[in-house]
Amino acid sequence: MRIRPIPPDELGPQLREVHDGIASLVKAEQDRVVILDDDGALVGPFAAMLHFPTFGVPALMLQRAVAAEARLDPVVREVAILTVGAAYGARYVLYAHEQTADQVGLAPEHVATLAAGGRPPGLTAEQAVAHDVAAALTGGRILPGSTYERAVRLLGHDGVGELAFLIGSYCLIAVAVNCFDVPVPDRAPSHPSG
Repeated sequence: MRIRPIPPDELGPQLREVHDGIASLVKAEQDRVVILDDDGALVGPFAAMLHFPTFGVPALMLQRAVAAEARLDPVVREVAILTVGAAYGARYVLYAHEQTADQVGLAPEHVATLAAGGRPPGLTAEQAVAHDVAAALTGGRILPGSTYERAVRLLGHDGVGELAFLIGSYCLIAVAVNCFDVPVPDRAPSHPSG
């Protein structure tokens, strides 16, 4: 990793509030994913967000908006996110979303194929179009008209808009984790007893 996670006691009040908000939100929604190191500092893309708050906090707000306003099926979303993670080879994105995809019910063989950069057979029509849209866009291409029309037919106009911003937001996260060579945690998340 090219930047060190910032322990919470080294953060000013505003960034400490951001840190604590991220920690509680992600722990509640993705409790299988390690987001804090042994010092209580955020890891993954969150370390970069705190190091560069001028850009990182707005990026975080985009992520939160895309999550808070989500209307697409969670499995469809995870298909798109894994497709982005695989396209960029973004280890932390793949680590976190392989687990999230499993949690929302994406078949393990589909998770494995998507994480390896493939298009698994047996996806639903909605899942397949999410993969196709993400694959085209992460390839730097204009989305073909036929794919766009199929996506609108299957996901609706608003669903395609949500999908586009979901894909874009995860492209941003993938670039950040790759720039700073963010590793995959080497331990399982700790859970408070009680």
